Amino acid sequence: MRLRAWCGVLASVALSATACGGGGSKESGDAAAPGGAAGFPVSVTDCTGAKTTFDAAPRRIVTSNAAGLELLMWLGAGDKVAGTGFPPGNGSMPTQYADRAARVPVLGKTVIPKEKLLGSGADLYVDSFSSMKNMGRMGDAPTAEEFRAAGIKHIFLKSTACAAMSKGPRTDLSGVEADIEQLGAVTGTSRRAAELVGGMRKTTGEVRDALKGVPDDKRPSYFLFDFDAGTKQPMAVCNRQVANAVITMAGARNVFADCDGDFKPVGWEDVVAKNPDWIQLAVRNRGSEEANRKAFDEAADFLRTFPATQDLAAVKEDRFLRIGSERTTIGGVRSAETVREIAHTLHPDEVK
Repeated sequence: MRLRAWCGVLASVALSATACGGGGSKESGDAAAPGGAAGFPVSVTDCTGAKTTFDAAPRRIVTSNAAGLELLMWLGAGDKVAGTGFPPGNGSMPTQYADRAARVPVLGKTVIPKEKLLGSGADLYVDSFSSMKNMGRMGDAPTAEEFRAAGIKHIFLKSTACAAMSKGPRTDLSGVEADIEQLGAVTGTSRRAAELVGGMRKTTGEVRDALKGVPDDKRPSYFLFDFDAGTKQPMAVCNRQVANAVITMAGARNVFADCDGDFKPVGWEDVVAKNPDWIQLAVRNRGSEEANRKAFDEAADFLRTFPATQDLAAVKEDRFLRIGSERTTIGGVRSAETVREIAHTLHPDEVK
């Protein structure tokens, strides 16, 4: 299991019962959230294994994008978020957290400028991108020395920042679960993290059990069509992207699972050659059901009228899934529900 490898990011003895076991522990609960001593110190590692130690929970957190922001909301640490980059689009945040997330100061519509990040007063920066090879330093990112000088601890979401550096294809949500447990540990919300991970494992476990009798050759091929990435040249989801894990766990075969990395531009001739059994119309949330429905319709109409794709069996037989791209390509608590939704569509007799 790759889960054991991801669990190595949590080095605190006090938190070992919840960090990798998936169960709760009263002794390592959430009493430390206001900055107390219970459950601390906590040590976590970055993509290369470098360690960062926390003696208490952070008080002001900045997130690089909506992925980290949403996880902190789920953990109950949303009130600690002092700013974010790449803010969530309209309708993309879970309903129960939408108002609070909208009040988080936007420090950058895309990447947070270095000076603004260093001067934010944050004591923790949650980085979804990494300054490593998969994101090419994301512009003028602060150095480790600059983070230290500003008093900001810098940690990574491994399910995104380190994805392209992983040694093999991602076929489960262990990386996402480890991110939740890691954030729970450093924010003093370990008990909540354990509840969230437990719920995810229950959902995906039920899907796994329901599909255990479906052989590999009966699992349909699947293409995630990222409509908003552009139609001139499709963007393939490769085997290091969390969507590959979602698709695989849902009982399908990603047609571009032979591509090492997270995303890769391909040609329409490549898509046609793969001849997918199912196509996901992955559009980004437009902020309302009506606007989303229109976007899904536009994506379907494109495939029906585009000469290269109009004769694909999946297109002619309307084998489309209308599931937003954020829910599939951004790892989080809702990834497990996306697994179940895809599995039910593809295997309705097995997954009720």
